[in-house]
Amino acid sequence: MRQILHCTAGSRAGQLLAAALSLAIWTNTAAANQAASIPAPSPDKLERITEFFNNEVATGKLPGAAILIQQHGKPVYLKCFGVQDVETKTPVSSDTIFALHSMTKPITSVAAMMLIDAGKLSLTDPAAKFIPAFSDVRVGVASVAADGTTPFLKLVPPDRPVTIEDLLRHTSGITYDYIGGKLIDKAYKDSGLFDGRYDNKRFAERIARLPLARQPGTLWRYGHSTDVLGRIIEIVSGQTLYQFEKQHIFDPLGMASTKYVLETADERARMAEPLPSDTILLDAERERRTHPEWESGGGGLVSTLNDYARFAQMILNGGEFDGKRYLSPAAFKAMTSDHIGPGSGVARDYFYFPGDGFGYGYGLAVRTDPGNAKPPPPGSIGELKWDSGSGTYFGVDPSLNMIYIMLEQTQNERSRITPAFKKLVYDAFATDK
Repeated sequence: MRQILHCTAGSRAGQLLAAALSLAIWTNTAAANQAASIPAPSPDKLERITEFFNNEVATGKLPGAAILIQQHGKPVYLKCFGVQDVETKTPVSSDTIFALHSMTKPITSVAAMMLIDAGKLSLTDPAAKFIPAFSDVRVGVASVAADGTTPFLKLVPPDRPVTIEDLLRHTSGITYDYIGGKLIDKAYKDSGLFDGRYDNKRFAERIARLPLARQPGTLWRYGHSTDVLGRIIEIVSGQTLYQFEKQHIFDPLGMASTKYVLETADERARMAEPLPSDTILLDAERERRTHPEWESGGGGLVSTLNDYARFAQMILNGGEFDGKRYLSPAAFKAMTSDHIGPGSGVARDYFYFPGDGFGYGYGLAVRTDPGNAKPPPPGSIGELKWDSGSGTYFGVDPSLNMIYIMLEQTQNERSRITPAFKKLVYDAFATDK
């Protein structure tokens, strides 16, 4: 039976439901948690999350948010805050639809791993096997002209082909324009990459003509790798990316509101909107919605708290949910292991978004060590996570048998809110000494 989560911001019924839910889950799982030596969260410390987001909304920093912490498959914290749109003033609910942006990437990566499981795709396959334009790809090396002052990109052959594994772990050399350096940035912007209409086929062919920012396999560099992977999924499966994900992930998991394009008036009425002052995200959303023909595997999905909770729980369960297996144990282990750590030959630079203490698997950051910060960032060795430019964020912690999800729409505040939220989550599970 499908588990439905509900929360209504600001209503007495929602407050009573949340209180009853918290008490029931606390009562029913306390003994099991103790027996398993897994700490349950402190209700008093969970209340600090409520205080934090109430303040964010009250002070006008956020229009609203939907928050879930789930342990042992059951919610231990579920609250919605504020409104999904300051113009309509519709309260946020667990069925409010949020633009996921880069939280799309783990889903596309799971889809690719399913094809690897089925023997239709291999980590060592070159991208050019499916997209011939990658046979002619070149690496852009920053150089200076003979006059000694004029910079230009010298194009050299790659040392080896871009592979499926490179696309999964962001070591392809494909980047985002604003990350690749001034010369790469210019090459991307001058290329017409986003001109006119484009689907995954056209986008992949366009980006294959652009220079790689680094030699394949040498640097973790965030970018459009997952978008190219989405096109390869289409070629291998014979379906559009959405058709494949709907058939193999969304429908089986019960993710009815997860899609690339909203189709009905009801769906559009449930869409969360950024604040009018959040101009960068508004521009990004305008661009995303202007191109319904582009099913961006790297950032195009929208979803709800109800839906993404089921996907995250499947990851926590090792690739299984409600008796159905989505990833084999071997594929799941590969996806959630660090592939860019010592001995991998992969370097990291300023744009290493997994962060302190984290390696990277296939579509997910994985905590490998405490990190260099003193004190270390909160969390557990082995935790998995990813976030996005729209402020969405999720984590999976096997040691606590716990998932946590934050859905909001803010680019302005996300770099401040995300670490604050994660600290509040782990503070709630901390054992006082």
